[in-house]
Amino acid sequence: MTNLVRDDIAQTEGYAPGEQPSDTTTIKLNTNENPYPPSPKALAAVAAIAANGAELVRRYPDPTARIFREEAAKLHGVPADWILTFNGGDDLLNVIIRTCAGEGDAVAFLEPSYSLYPVLTKIQAARPLVLSYDIAGTEWKLPAGIETTDAALLLIVNPNAPSGHFEPLERIESIAKNFRGVVLIDEAYINFANDSALPLVHKYSNIVILRSMSKGYSLAGLRFGYAIGQASLLKELVKVRDSYPCDVVSIAAATAALADQEYARSTWSSVCSERERLYSALEALGFSMPRSHSNFLLAEVPAGASAERIYHELKSRSILVRWWNLPRLAARVRITVGTKEQNDKLLAALQDILSSASSN
Repeated sequence: MTNLVRDDIAQTEGYAPGEQPSDTTTIKLNTNENPYPPSPKALAAVAAIAANGAELVRRYPDPTARIFREEAAKLHGVPADWILTFNGGDDLLNVIIRTCAGEGDAVAFLEPSYSLYPVLTKIQAARPLVLSYDIAGTEWKLPAGIETTDAALLLIVNPNAPSGHFEPLERIESIAKNFRGVVLIDEAYINFANDSALPLVHKYSNIVILRSMSKGYSLAGLRFGYAIGQASLLKELVKVRDSYPCDVVSIAAATAALADQEYARSTWSSVCSERERLYSALEALGFSMPRSHSNFLLAEVPAGASAERIYHELKSRSILVRWWNLPRLAARVRITVGTKEQNDKLLAALQDILSSASSN
């Protein structure tokens, strides 16, 4: 079979998504979805299309997603042509790598970070350039000299996944100012943080910000993301992007959700409140973790415990968290912040697992 495809594709490991259980009883704390429903206005927009949208569904969608771009431009204080929509944030990552990096060109990204970055880089036949975070205990920092990295594209997720830590904007600005290529700042989790690199877009033409409607707006099932950047750069991405990247349902739902900031912010506040409670409770159980500015915690298990065992024990109790058998991550589990009820069940299960392990 391998002689039917490119050798580099045959030798590349694809991205491994988090488990998606078919039942609705599993407590799903492994893929960082918002635990609260979407805005009622977003659901109403979907219902309106289902009830009256035969003509909308029959025709191709607006390739520019104009109504969403105008709503996003108003929210972010930028011109509408500084917004470009995609079929999820991952689609933007795919397009920007294809746009900026030719065969053999370097695409730089951090490790540990989003594991899709190297996969998309290799698919493009570009060269992955892995930069390692400086990690000391629960402190994560970008490596010194990152701004002088010789690469066509630099991908920085801030807040970081999987750690949740937030890199100061002064550091991000220094990088953008001195880096020779394009800097994509992946802000998929920014709704749970207190700051954003958005002001830097006005100052630097080489910055693109990735935003997602999956985490903050509870629309992961519809796949909708967008870029914020200066029009001179975004117009180049249009050449590579699919002709109709977003369907009529996702455009309508995303626009309504973005417009309903009062509802969205209420869910962010609830998540952040539970995040702090969960942090304290996990710490009391012996876990250690960075302070998170996202909707998850990367928790190093107590001394003598096994992260792999905890992952499997939780799964046997229908609670999913994320565990990777990777250097610098194998002793940690990433836990999405759920509702109070979900978090209580998680904490009770962890208490029982750790107690049974210590008694053996």
